[in-house]
Amino acid sequence: MQAFIYNGPGRKNVEDRPKPVLAGPGDAIVRITRTTICGTDLHILKGDVATCKPGTILGHEGVGVIDSVGAAVATFKPGDHVLISCISACGRCEPCRKGMTSHCTTGGWILGNEIDGTQAEFVRIPHADTSLYPIPAGADEEALVMLSDILPTGFECGVLNGKVAPGSSVAIVGSGPIGLAALLTAQLYSPAQIIMVDLDDNRLAVGRQFGATDAVNSSAGDAAAQVMALTGGRGVDTAIEAVGIPATFEICQDIVAAGGTIANIGVHGVKADLHLETLWSKNITITTRLVDTVTIPMLLKTVRSARIDARKLITHRFRFDKILDAYETFGRAADTKALKVIIEA
Repeated sequence: MQAFIYNGPGRKNVEDRPKPVLAGPGDAIVRITRTTICGTDLHILKGDVATCKPGTILGHEGVGVIDSVGAAVATFKPGDHVLISCISACGRCEPCRKGMTSHCTTGGWILGNEIDGTQAEFVRIPHADTSLYPIPAGADEEALVMLSDILPTGFECGVLNGKVAPGSSVAIVGSGPIGLAALLTAQLYSPAQIIMVDLDDNRLAVGRQFGATDAVNSSAGDAAAQVMALTGGRGVDTAIEAVGIPATFEICQDIVAAGGTIANIGVHGVKADLHLETLWSKNITITTRLVDTVTIPMLLKTVRSARIDARKLITHRFRFDKILDAYETFGRAADTKALKVIIEA
């Protein structure tokens, strides 16, 4: 089969690989029909993720059709259309029982990281019964690719951890795909104000189209002042960090209101300062999280009922034989205006 391979920092290629085989009774082999590229894949290509070794097939998102299942798989059979969670979960260990499936002792975020992932014609899914979701007949499978990672990440790590509430004020620092996913799902809780902060005017315009009440361009270095002006000097109840660099985490600290929450989503590759000298008395909460995808069933219903239009996030489409072009487009998002790219088998 054809597969997209990480061969070390800055090195990538499409190669022939053997079709995966069942390695355990709980495994399933899925024929990929659609996948996508995540910002985390770009982090891997830079060499920022030490757990991903050269030679790994990248990708942790997608939908497909069951090709074969192990003897212990009870929920799925060959021919079933399935949504692949970016988190593999046994459902039995202590972290899984706490709902922290991202910390599963035999799973977690392993696809396209510690084991071969979804940017290939076939993928092996461990713990298939608790890591795959059946796709209802007639569902828009292209839109459902957004449920593998991006929508649950924005929702769980940003909206839920950030305690977004009716009538509250929210600032999302970073208007990339994850920030926009947080914007779409935050509106389920009817906040009164959602401020998008970014360097890119195009992405800020997209944020307004998706429902943001305000947009702040941070290129002049005065983002915090602009947000404070928009909130009457009070700051926001929820500041969502959706980039993963020190500067954006700093903005969140500068704009959070007394009693508010900073919800970190971004993947941080270097240290970021925590300004306790100004925050110690403000009664704030800071949360971190790796997505657990426990909200996929709820989000699946929400997308199918059109309460969230996940298709909005898709800007480009490629066949699998053009995956290198897809990476080029996604990696140059400021120029190409890419959000999420769909790669179709």
